[in-house]
Amino acid sequence: MKRLRSRFLFPVLVAACGLAAAPMAQARPQWKFAAPLPKAIGEIYATSIGGKIFVLGGLDNRPHIHAPTGYNWEYDPATNKWTARKPMPRPAHHLMIAAFKGKIYVFGGFVRPKAYSAWQPINNAWVYDPATNGWKALAPMPTPRGAGQAVALDGRIYVLGGAMSNKPGNPGAPIKLGSPKQLVLGTNEVYDPATNRWQTRAPMATARNHFLAAAVGGKIYAVDGRIGTCFVTKSAGIDLVEAYDPKTNLWAFASRDLIPRGDVVGAAHDGLIYVAGAEGQDFARKWTSWLVDAFNPATGVWMRLPHMQVARHGFAAAFVGNAFHVMGGGFQSDGMPRVDVVTATHEVLDLGK
Repeated sequence: MKRLRSRFLFPVLVAACGLAAAPMAQARPQWKFAAPLPKAIGEIYATSIGGKIFVLGGLDNRPHIHAPTGYNWEYDPATNKWTARKPMPRPAHHLMIAAFKGKIYVFGGFVRPKAYSAWQPINNAWVYDPATNGWKALAPMPTPRGAGQAVALDGRIYVLGGAMSNKPGNPGAPIKLGSPKQLVLGTNEVYDPATNRWQTRAPMATARNHFLAAAVGGKIYAVDGRIGTCFVTKSAGIDLVEAYDPKTNLWAFASRDLIPRGDVVGAAHDGLIYVAGAEGQDFARKWTSWLVDAFNPATGVWMRLPHMQVARHGFAAAFVGNAFHVMGGGFQSDGMPRVDVVTATHEVLDLGK
């Protein structure tokens, strides 16, 4: 793949060195709309395989429903069309997913208990094969959790962070909406697709959920996220970036984002980590972000890209070639009575032109 030309980026921070003095670049790429999702939905997750994007999950967040949808949609950039594929065997939201050797691995998430609205963490693990349109159950995760991240690196999949119930002896107990009675995790459990077995490695230095994790240069980077709880009303976003080296099994400080933010989405591409969106609430406002930044772990430089046309959170993002796709999500922070804030819009930033 072609490396992203530096004239498209505006360096705004060098780690530990203050602001960079580069002028705003000219002729920067701009976001363009592509075919929208089949349905407006949030809490979805994406990855790319074979030049196509797969979007999974979803949460029907309407009052008194709060139910996972289990969607599985395929997008073909060549035709600009979406196709429904076989849905998830057990619908869940706030999944952890990763692509590995042409298949999609799906871990954990939250489901809705039958009796009432709540987020119940699960430990299910699945693999989806686009070639056969089939799902297969895998060895379950040791720890039930949702709102974490999964990253494939060197033949294994690292499932990091998230949140679970703090009920003694029952980490998979339902968490009532908005309740602070939960544990935010630094858990680092590693799945080996060759043996269908799990191993526990060193936990993240900073427990977090609703963050971004991506692999660059043989290391895994945990970017931003929420601390406190998995609910935006009971938590705060952070700006901390930490790096994990699987060879030494150690975590270390790597950088700080330009601003603190939780519920970020993004992907690694060509040696950079792209971080988009965010969600937050305080006494004065509920907000989402349209910011898009790129972090270079090799240099410690943060670079600001043109922002998305629609501010969003809980959306899906993936690269196909040099094109960065963002899809769906909520254009306003959740929790407004009788207001449905999700969108089906799909934007593309082509970095190869």
